[in-house]
Amino acid sequence: MSSDLAQAAEAVRHHYDVGNAFYDLWLDATRTYSCALREGSDDTLESAQERKLAFHLDAVDARNAGGVLDVGCGWGSILERLALTHRVPRSVGLTLSEEQAAFVSARGLPGVDVRVEDWRDHEPEGRYDGIVSIGAFEHFARPDDTVEEKIGRYREFFARCRDWLTPGGTLSLQTIAYANMSRDHASGFMQREIFPHADLPTLAEITAAAEGVVEIRRMHNGRLDYAWTCEQWARRLRARRAEATELVGPEVVARYERYLKLSALGFRMNKIGLLRLVMTPYRDGYFR
Repeated sequence: MSSDLAQAAEAVRHHYDVGNAFYDLWLDATRTYSCALREGSDDTLESAQERKLAFHLDAVDARNAGGVLDVGCGWGSILERLALTHRVPRSVGLTLSEEQAAFVSARGLPGVDVRVEDWRDHEPEGRYDGIVSIGAFEHFARPDDTVEEKIGRYREFFARCRDWLTPGGTLSLQTIAYANMSRDHASGFMQREIFPHADLPTLAEITAAAEGVVEIRRMHNGRLDYAWTCEQWARRLRARRAEATELVGPEVVARYERYLKLSALGFRMNKIGLLRLVMTPYRDGYFR
């Protein structure tokens, strides 16, 4: 494994392999650890998360798909709905977390293949009708990458997605991004303690990487959705602080409470945003 891939794997495992039981205390029943899609003041965390999952599944037309790839599959919320709701014959999930992969595999979801594998190592058995990636893009670049290196890494991802998709296939991407803040002013605590070896993209970097490779069909900034989501998670974690402390210790709990508070504040102050992008490949001689 290259040093780049090793660092990416280390960063993901540092955060996500704290333990499934710890996350179960404060995530909702969907086990979705990414921004929800809120519609109204009476939304629950679970209803907003289900709406987010439905957004991405609808974007890739899961009900008519023969194969879907989930890059950064987490605990399998998208894979579960692909298998049980939409009856997709072939669904592949990629994660760098051993604990997440074991959790998904143990469920025995029909047609689902979960792999501890980086997207740069992925060799699909056939093309996919849709690709979903929620919350993984933030881990693709490193803090010491130049802007050109970041754009090159994102462009490589988009190019691979283009080549992996069938004609008419769609990529549905969700990522946190820098907004009214540069990475030079990013929280040192977040970079050291929460997501080491990771760096957020900017919208400009994403669009530069996409140029001539994939077309951005739809884009939405859900930063206030993410502020609300982080606040919901923080409230749920506080309510079960004693149980969480028994599981992972007071230092880890304090670290996560601080991280959720800072994240909510960053989204509300427009320092960071939450981009939902629906993309389709450019192909020579192919028109839609």
